[in-house]
Amino acid sequence: MATSAALLQALLLLGLLGPAAAAGARRAAVVCAGSACYTAHAGKLSAAEAQLHCSRNGGNLATVRTEAEAWHVQRALAQLLQSEAGLEARNRKFWIGLQREKGKCLDPRLPLKGFSWVGGGEDTLFTNWHKEVRNSCTSRRCVSLQLPLSPQPQAGSLPKWSEGPCGSPSIPVSNIEGFVCKFSFKGMCQPLALGGPGRINYTTPFQATSSSLEVVPFASVATVACGDGDHGQEQHFLCREKAPGVFDWGSSGPLCVRPGLVCSFNNGGCQQDCFEGGEGSFRCGCRPGFRLRDDLVTCESRNPCSSGPCTGVATCVQGSHQEDFECQCPPGYQLDASQRGCVDVDECQTSRCPQECVNVPGGFRCECWVGYEPDGRGDGACRDVDECAPGRSPCAQECTNTAGSFHCSCAEGYVPAGEDGAQCQDLDECADPGRGLCDGLCLNTEGSFRCGCLPGWELGADGVSCAPGPTPAPVASSGPPQGEDAGDGAAQGVASAPRSSPTRAPEGASAEAMATKGPSLAPTYPITLAALDVQAPSGPPGVRMEPSTRHPRATAGRGENSDEDFTAKHSDEGTDGQKLLLFYILGTVVAILLLLALALGLLVYRRRRAKKHEEKEKKPQNTADSYSWAPERAEGRASENQYSPTPGTDC
Repeated sequence: MATSAALLQALLLLGLLGPAAAAGARRAAVVCAGSACYTAHAGKLSAAEAQLHCSRNGGNLATVRTEAEAWHVQRALAQLLQSEAGLEARNRKFWIGLQREKGKCLDPRLPLKGFSWVGGGEDTLFTNWHKEVRNSCTSRRCVSLQLPLSPQPQAGSLPKWSEGPCGSPSIPVSNIEGFVCKFSFKGMCQPLALGGPGRINYTTPFQATSSSLEVVPFASVATVACGDGDHGQEQHFLCREKAPGVFDWGSSGPLCVRPGLVCSFNNGGCQQDCFEGGEGSFRCGCRPGFRLRDDLVTCESRNPCSSGPCTGVATCVQGSHQEDFECQCPPGYQLDASQRGCVDVDECQTSRCPQECVNVPGGFRCECWVGYEPDGRGDGACRDVDECAPGRSPCAQECTNTAGSFHCSCAEGYVPAGEDGAQCQDLDECADPGRGLCDGLCLNTEGSFRCGCLPGWELGADGVSCAPGPTPAPVASSGPPQGEDAGDGAAQGVASAPRSSPTRAPEGASAEAMATKGPSLAPTYPITLAALDVQAPSGPPGVRMEPSTRHPRATAGRGENSDEDFTAKHSDEGTDGQKLLLFYILGTVVAILLLLALALGLLVYRRRRAKKHEEKEKKPQNTADSYSWAPERAEGRASENQYSPTPGTDC
């Protein structure tokens, strides 16, 4: 039994207790079970600060992969709430080690929704989300356990998972009251047994102290003080690995035994049965199916699986000799190098899916590429998505479905527009004069263009070229002809159409047939500007419009044998000719007005300038303006004063 102070000094030198243990570690709620310990801490820290606190002691923020882990965490929180009265009346949240980094989006198909454990991995057999996870990829998100408002957690319910911002040292997250850490170990020791009055205090490698642990982690130090007072002699024990997978304190028998108490105090320190002997002696025993361990206090099952040698999802199967065992893994897992735990098998290495394979803990799932969807047969096969189906097409005009995608295009006369090319805008065919689409004028229309000609020209049958039109006849005289010259002039001013009446029409000739040969004008009917409208198309002045999404040449000649179409075209062209004439008149008037405005401005400027010059000449005169100085040369020529006493001077 190691009881000397030299053992404690050696432990401190090895750093097993740490500075906090030597000086008195901060007390935290501790629960140890299986091969891990869970500690609950109070403090308004950010998730990063909480993780740093756990990692400094060799752990991480707690994982809750199984329901058993969830119950262990709840027990640690219940201990903390009993010792921290200030936490009872608030809606409390505690950080755990489940986070989603910035830029990683929500994946609702996964149990963890795209989150991962800070210690690594995304596997879990247990989830307990409080509400639907927020779909956000722009910030880091962290998960906390949300406890109810009651002072103690309800026995039949586990804390819910709540995700939210991770906080920062300068901006703490509201309602965060603390965090939970997890520390994993290679093995555990059974608690020491007291056969008489005394105290045991355990100091763990993660700098937590406790007097009551179900199992004690490897490398922990137990301080035992026998007696009723506080000044009893202390003994120190170290949990160490005696053999591979076997951990004990290196001591045998109960501690602090008193001869007069034997089995009456704490069952003699025995785990199961205590048998008294003579002269105040006793010994520990085990029930059927168990055997006494080397510490002579605790019992272990004769079934090797009773100690839980397999970890994680592995299950223990007892061997045929009742002393050996084997760890087995569920489907989708395989044994690790220690043969005590299981690791996931990556089924996607064998490419079982037709398109995309996603490995998940214990299995895999098939997904389809973008532009494909599952065909519904359940074998992972995918089928093409018809993006151009009615009601689904993203294209403004024409949509062409392709394998796994689609293609947008525009009708003739339009060009693609927009960032994705799904929209269409009109192509201005007339913007580039060098293309030579029209011989005369070119007018852009929605999806096409139209050609036209200037006054005096006619649009050709091809809808593109222009040809000189017929010269308008002069206005005929309304009076009777005056001799031979008058007759000649009248003949020149009238179109060469025969002067006939309905009674003199040739036999078999209808009025409609005569109308197609050309207009018949009476000698006394004046020719007006309306006669020039035949050369003007609809639309801009002087343009013959042929609305079409094709080239004007494709529409030329259609309907030329139809009298009604011919009349309708001439009517439209007459209207456009009037518009052209009106535009010319308005343009001339505007030009004249501009010239008048310029002349008026020049006149005003000259008048102002003349007025300033006159005002300058009419300045008021002073008294000296009526006098003038005599020239010096005249004084020199004056005769000398003969009365002057001095010649050459005045009196």
